[in-house]
Amino acid sequence: MQQLSGQDASFIYSERPHAPTHITSVGIYDQSTAPGGAVTFKGILAQLEDRLHLARAFRQKVVRVPGDLDHPWWIEDAEFDLEYHVRHIALPKPGDWRQFCIQTARLHARPLDLSRPLWEFYVIEGLDGVDGVPKGAFATVLKVHHAAVDGKSGVEMITAMHSQRPDEGPPPAPEVPWQAEQDPSPWQLSARAGINAMTVPGRSARLVLELVPGLGRAMRVQQRQSAAERQGRAPLTRFNGPVGPHRVIDARFFDFADLKPIRQMVPGATVNDVALAVLGGALRDYLADAGELPDEPLLAMTPVSVRAENERSALGNMVSAMVVSLATNVAEPLERLAAVHASTTSSKELTNAIGARNLTDLSQLAPGALIGLGSRLAGQFARRGMSRAVNTVVTNVPGPRQPLFFAGAELLRNFGLGPVGDGMGLINVVGSYEGQFVLSFTADREIMPDPEHYADCITGSFEELAAAS
Repeated sequence: MQQLSGQDASFIYSERPHAPTHITSVGIYDQSTAPGGAVTFKGILAQLEDRLHLARAFRQKVVRVPGDLDHPWWIEDAEFDLEYHVRHIALPKPGDWRQFCIQTARLHARPLDLSRPLWEFYVIEGLDGVDGVPKGAFATVLKVHHAAVDGKSGVEMITAMHSQRPDEGPPPAPEVPWQAEQDPSPWQLSARAGINAMTVPGRSARLVLELVPGLGRAMRVQQRQSAAERQGRAPLTRFNGPVGPHRVIDARFFDFADLKPIRQMVPGATVNDVALAVLGGALRDYLADAGELPDEPLLAMTPVSVRAENERSALGNMVSAMVVSLATNVAEPLERLAAVHASTTSSKELTNAIGARNLTDLSQLAPGALIGLGSRLAGQFARRGMSRAVNTVVTNVPGPRQPLFFAGAELLRNFGLGPVGDGMGLINVVGSYEGQFVLSFTADREIMPDPEHYADCITGSFEELAAAS
């Protein structure tokens, strides 16, 4: 048994039927590279079975403490069934990109079964109408609960499922064979909760000693910030209302090499700054076309990994967050990039002053029931428009730089999808794979009934920024 951190548990507590909290990785493959030129469903099952030991999330399920008096626990599922988690479907003809996005959005919108290991894997055939994809290509959609992985550990999970050559054999078997665990009784879980409660005062005191110097540094950083940055309240947009149970998605793919001349136009600008500036331009155009562009810049929450190198394979979430301006009030693209870079630099100073790892450790000290109550209240406030710290989420998940193969099929495209919830109806994912730079998004279907238009705005914003450089 292994206990979830407070941050991981918060994704369980905040789960709602209309707003599940899993993340999804989507891949498109060319099966002509596989031995024999074809991939079978049995071959896919064998590929996954050979690699189950490489990521603990595959066979671990969550058991909750009675009354949520303490955070839940991971246990090895004694009833694990691989074929339950792996499903096989096909698109009807013509099997084009829009059909694929609609089907993937439907899969992404459905909650996971929290009584089983928190993942599902779909194989989708019938993509012959997708532009730029060879005939016979297939796709995979991997859904994993956010309690089990963050963006960085999710990439490690994806890497574990793949090989670096089409003819590569299975990985070495684990040194210690997998052992199932029996579900603990309610009495055992309650007893563990009581023991953990006795250690909270000591951990709290140690954390306070580490936080106090950081708070002083943070106050000095805030004094140097502009009034708008200190205010920390986002303008009201369509993305900040209640969400329903349905989703829309899309993704656009660019040449990663095109980012270098853009970055050089603003000294110190990063890949993430460019992505934020592109998305800021896209949101500016999208909202302006709807007659809804606010005068104030939209704000985005950007997760920041605090995972150390020796924690790369650890389960769960190790992230803090920054709030940055998307400079949607700036029309000229290079000026927008400069404004975004200034905002991210300021936000990094504030996060570093407090200590990002200290912020994540705070969640471990709160009782599960209290976090659950806070999540429910936050959702109610968001549905009523009473909570508006940011307008959207932009998360950066760099992918592998080398080609990957699944059951011998080469991965051609890869992009990510994230959860949306009340008060946060749009999430953007910045990704990469080989020489591709990828911008994808998930939105509530009622909030964004025209996802193709927003995707076109992303393409237009990127091209405008590239032309200006």
